[in-house]
Amino acid sequence: MSAVSTPKCVVIVAGEASGDLHGAHLVRAIRQKDDHAFFCGIGGKALHDAGARILVDSATLSVMGITEVFSKLRHIFRSLRTIKELLRSIRPELLILVDFPDFNLLVARAAKKWSIPVLYYISPQVWAWRSGRVRKIRKYVDHMAVIFPFEKGFYEEHGVPVTFVGHPLMDNDLPPETELTAPRPMTPPIIGLLPGSRESEVRKHLPVMLAAVMRLKQQTPELEFLVSHASSTDRRITEQIVRSCLKEAPVEIVTGNAGEVLRRSHLVITASGTATLEAALYGVPSIIIYKVSPLSYWLARALVRVEHIGLVNLVAGEKLAPELIQEEANPRRIAETAERMLQNPQEMQAIRQKLAEVRHKLGDPGASKRTAAIALEMMNSS
Repeated sequence: MSAVSTPKCVVIVAGEASGDLHGAHLVRAIRQKDDHAFFCGIGGKALHDAGARILVDSATLSVMGITEVFSKLRHIFRSLRTIKELLRSIRPELLILVDFPDFNLLVARAAKKWSIPVLYYISPQVWAWRSGRVRKIRKYVDHMAVIFPFEKGFYEEHGVPVTFVGHPLMDNDLPPETELTAPRPMTPPIIGLLPGSRESEVRKHLPVMLAAVMRLKQQTPELEFLVSHASSTDRRITEQIVRSCLKEAPVEIVTGNAGEVLRRSHLVITASGTATLEAALYGVPSIIIYKVSPLSYWLARALVRVEHIGLVNLVAGEKLAPELIQEEANPRRIAETAERMLQNPQEMQAIRQKLAEVRHKLGDPGASKRTAAIALEMMNSS
């Protein structure tokens, strides 16, 4: 009688909506090679649907800004105790951390104490701010799987084992490259609004975006608008904000993947984050906005060491998307910027040409499969 192999156990921690989605793709990629692997940890609906047992819902942890984290400290510390106890009790073959650095580096430290291999997928932005965290990464993380090409050199310089796996957004159902730069008729012009994937972001950004919509409609009545509603937030909140802000300029709310909004839009107004890069992959020019508490903004200004905050601008190495941050993220400035861009089709076409170059920089599809190969090798050698 042949021996039955013991299922491999993997703990995965994804504290935000984007990490939950990318983590789910990774879990499925690992299971294609090892369908007996067992996954548990912190995540949301996407990881649950991929078959992971969720012990802590990531929605209770996700916040934006630096000072805003204080409102969720009780949940954060309770979740940290839960995941540490899980690691101590089951001693998994592998711990996979997905972004969410301040929390996940504490988890990595605990894993190192119990000699659990640690794979970090989607790097903290240590190259942008608080670069001292790389010392903790070198000490507690066994391998970094990074999604931007410039991150590989950074970690190699600091002696951290690293692989550039490509960006997971490249695995989405993206339009063909030939469509990215092809002229698009703007009849009527459509503007997409992407306020963010957290409830706090939606509450801060969507009213400002909708106020800008009212200004734009006064100048160009034929404009149409789409609101992207992330499935990680309550649609009723989005609907309530739309009803309270708009009387005569109804907008269509599109739930789920932002892809539909991006396919239909000629320009998007988006919260800073992964969505700025996703818009680039669809060849859609964007205006980036972001608002946090005044203290969070002051601290970020003191700590951030990069010229741009938008991921699309960071990858491009130039400001392809205007950035309206904090006080500048007001209805008048947003509307003026959008109107100027819409009235300059040559500028819009030039931006789309450069967005196609950004897409080439992010590597080929298959980030999840390449990361899964690293995970399986670490699992089997532990």
